[in-house]
Amino acid sequence: MRRPRRNRRTVAIRDMVQEHRLSVEQLVYPLFLVDGKGIKEEVSSLPGNHRHSIDEAMKTMAECLELGLKRFILFPAIPEKLKDQKATHSYAAENFYLKAAQEFKERFPKCTLISDVAMDPYSSDGHDGLVKDGEILNDETLPILAKMSLAQAQAGFDILGPSDMMDGRVGAIRSALDQAGYTNIGIMSYTAKYASSFYGPFRDALDSAPKAGDKKTYQMNPANRREALLEAELDTLEGADFLMVKPAIHYLDVICDIKSQSQLPVAAYHVSGECAMLIAACERGWLDYQKAMPETLLSIHRAGADVIISYFAKDMAMLLKG
Repeated sequence: MRRPRRNRRTVAIRDMVQEHRLSVEQLVYPLFLVDGKGIKEEVSSLPGNHRHSIDEAMKTMAECLELGLKRFILFPAIPEKLKDQKATHSYAAENFYLKAAQEFKERFPKCTLISDVAMDPYSSDGHDGLVKDGEILNDETLPILAKMSLAQAQAGFDILGPSDMMDGRVGAIRSALDQAGYTNIGIMSYTAKYASSFYGPFRDALDSAPKAGDKKTYQMNPANRREALLEAELDTLEGADFLMVKPAIHYLDVICDIKSQSQLPVAAYHVSGECAMLIAACERGWLDYQKAMPETLLSIHRAGADVIISYFAKDMAMLLKG
């Protein structure tokens, strides 16, 4: 008689046959950045996460590096007065986001920095693309994203993260980088970024919600699964180095699909709303954070994610270090 329980009998046996394991090398920690000094403001809708000025972010990064957590994805909160329709501040020399990357790489040369490439943090319209008469223009957005990408590469970002979901943007960015000599800069494409309702705390942190309308003409329909494979094929052909699914927990099937079809590393973004739900349940005593959090991240890896971007990355790194 077959008895699967024999391989569950002791801790030693369970560990020996465990199929998937999390490691700190898989984790990426998101950081919200603001201009100024001495600023560390908690995001009320995402407890335990903060908006950091550059100096405070360095303190957090130093703590992470002690835990072996060396990979960070950075998002800027841009003052409204610096926003315009064409997001020109995104590639301005005085942009504190670009200065932050320079300073982080000088202080922590072994860290890996991933950028955000999209117009919405810098756009007076709050959209990821150029808006004209209420329409988000695709092809007219691509040169703006290319300029932004070049500025980020020059600032020292190791990997660029186009999160805008404009058609053809990976190819436009890859071409611009290669022509400028940045052939070694990677692209982590937001391949299947869904028009999800789970981005709320992130938008609170950056004040980046659209001023009018929504993002459904460019972000994917949550009902669609096969379409993600089309996006993955296009991004691969255009020169992406990683394919990302966002959100993660609610799209584990999409992570699995892309992993099974692609030879590229697959990243998953465990988004703010997904994390906030678990935090809220743990604060009410309904779940045990020390057990539910690692199980959640393990499920993302089990679905096929090679890279996991999560607001829990630092806490998970602490658990892994013991």
